[in-house]
Amino acid sequence: MGSLGPLEEDLIRPAVSESNGTTGKVCNWVEGIQLQQIPAAVKERAKLLILDGIACAIVGAKLPWSRLATDTISKVEGSGSCTVIGWDKSMSPLNSALLNGSFIQGFELDDVHVDAPWHANSVILPALFAAAELWQQEQPSTTKISGASFLLSTIVGFEIGSRVGRALHGSEMLSRGWHSGAVFGPPAAAAAVSKLLDLSPGQIEDAFGTACTQACGLMSAQYESMGKRMQHGFASRNGLFAALMSKEGYTGIDQVFERPYGGYLDTFGQGSQHSEPYLENELTHGLGKDWRGIEGIRIKNYNSMIATHAPIECIAALQAEHPSRFASLDTIAEIEIEQAKAPHAHGGQLIERPVTATGAQMSSSYIVAVQLLDRDVLLEPFRETNLERDDIWNLIAKTKCKWQPQFDEISAWYTRVSVTFSDGYIVRKEIPVSKTMASLLSEDEIRQKWATLTDKVIDAKTRSRLEYAILHLEEVADVVDMLQLLKGEVGAALE
Repeated sequence: MGSLGPLEEDLIRPAVSESNGTTGKVCNWVEGIQLQQIPAAVKERAKLLILDGIACAIVGAKLPWSRLATDTISKVEGSGSCTVIGWDKSMSPLNSALLNGSFIQGFELDDVHVDAPWHANSVILPALFAAAELWQQEQPSTTKISGASFLLSTIVGFEIGSRVGRALHGSEMLSRGWHSGAVFGPPAAAAAVSKLLDLSPGQIEDAFGTACTQACGLMSAQYESMGKRMQHGFASRNGLFAALMSKEGYTGIDQVFERPYGGYLDTFGQGSQHSEPYLENELTHGLGKDWRGIEGIRIKNYNSMIATHAPIECIAALQAEHPSRFASLDTIAEIEIEQAKAPHAHGGQLIERPVTATGAQMSSSYIVAVQLLDRDVLLEPFRETNLERDDIWNLIAKTKCKWQPQFDEISAWYTRVSVTFSDGYIVRKEIPVSKTMASLLSEDEIRQKWATLTDKVIDAKTRSRLEYAILHLEEVADVVDMLQLLKGEVGAALE
């Protein structure tokens, strides 16, 4: 990344400030972990997750809000040398990470974590892509970043981000109004980029310190704001920025996770309803021995916010069990959606016409109406022309969303849906967790999702080459060559 003067050399420290502290232990693990130490099943899972993240980026690149963001940032910031997925243009490393993260999270199709709600791909992949391109531009032409190195760095980011989230009681952050992934994401991206760039433990500590002080995100963005799509992109950009600054000798906050005043966990733990406002041990317990972080990441099979998935599945089950009752939706008198605190806070809000696609995808009442009417929750219901259908809004007017406190003791995602018909007949369905959250989709299901999402927006040859490269990532000699397949214009998913 360029030669360093005496001052910068002095600032780059090899060791952490406190090796027995939580931050120090995490830094030393990030620096030391090697790909051969990671179980084969974890590596295979990570490649499937990456495949899904790339599919989401391709679909998200030309959505209306993505176009606006890309055009505006291009106008204000100008061009650069890093790939903007799905566009025939390049931008600076930080702006490419911001936009690519926004694309992956751009249409509520991407991954989510069961214990620590964040969207890992939208934070980790864009930061690593930008870091890899920047690094290679400043190195001899014979120096490459391999797919194996990229895979290892991705796994590191996935694992650290998920552990950070669990340390803050995961979904409780949503209940308190934080956009959890935008809070968990910056240190995760910093960890991933630090690994890719082979930073020392001391530099990684600096990167964590600079990343954590940029962590933020308000969940009120879910109502109508285009900014909801971008907040994980902010996290990706901020973590990348932190690692790049650290590489050049810029110091960050020491022991940032455990500092008692103004530290990351102490500050974001304020307002917690738990007797222990944060669980510092979650960051290090079993680190490198169990892989609960990455193993908790799930892939969505519906085009909506994760808290709406259990209501979708309740309605779908009721439609299958009582086909005659749901043959005519005019006979529905009332729909009641009861959920635990976090999913209710996330999706139980009242919505009014007109609604944006963001507001619709974040609303349990809207999504239930879509399932009742269309029996499918994918791309089509969120075209602008479909958002204002009277049939949808008639069903929304009959829907009530309630927080059921007793569900909090059973499962963080417990859901019950009751449908009352005009003759007084009531049908109910309740589930502790949606299928999405219960287990990862199978490899065949993930590959089918990849094919479905990318069909008609990229050509078949490019799709096939990308799929092979991602699923055989350890064999890729130069990950930047793989990234070239994502350059250039893609089709618009909603046109």
